[in-house]
Amino acid sequence: MARSGTRTALRNDPQLYETCADQWWQPQGVFAMLHWLAAARAALVPTASRTDAVLVDLGCGAGLLAPHVADKGYRHIGVDRSPSALRQAAEHGVLPVMGDVQEVPLPTGCADCVVAGEILEHVADLRAAVAEACRILRPGGLLVLDTLASTALCRVLAIGIAEHLPVAPRGVHDPALLVDRDVLAGEAARHGVDLALRGLRPSLPDLLAWSLGRRTAVRLVPIRVTSVLFQAIGWKKG
Repeated sequence: MARSGTRTALRNDPQLYETCADQWWQPQGVFAMLHWLAAARAALVPTASRTDAVLVDLGCGAGLLAPHVADKGYRHIGVDRSPSALRQAAEHGVLPVMGDVQEVPLPTGCADCVVAGEILEHVADLRAAVAEACRILRPGGLLVLDTLASTALCRVLAIGIAEHLPVAPRGVHDPALLVDRDVLAGEAARHGVDLALRGLRPSLPDLLAWSLGRRTAVRLVPIRVTSVLFQAIGWKKG
């Protein structure tokens, strides 16, 4: 659970992902919670309904989603700005694409499924990122998101507390960039995707067992409250 090398001079500093590049695949490293989120996100991704189906993974990091969707029949494309993370994603079967999720370098309507996990709370222009996710999604395709809500409770739990525990790097989140749920839902609807939201929280028995070294992962439990960590899912009209 070492936290060495995780401090950053600026919040939401992209350099953090290069500094901590060796910890992506460590189940008890500073990116531990991203492993748990990847499993919860993958549970919302259905088996591909056609051959040559494409899943675009926005902000893919080191490809933590890959093991959870490997048997679902998609060509897995990952978009990220971190060179070291993309190299690791490629090692796990992801086709890497260097790019910004606010201006995705992929064709319109190319994806059967678009996932954006723990990335929307890191972008300067939420509307642009949501518009791009919807743009690359084909009609009838599925959008799956998870992110952090712009609430006082989230700032306390996800930043004030979580960043002082061995589940997230310090400085990884900027409170000013947490996601306004109304803006998120409104922008997605404007581009043809009506989102349904639900909250998530760690299983407390799992979290205790993980902290004692008795589990390698923690299950995330769906809840009604969306004011901290939440998922959103919707199908594109047409």
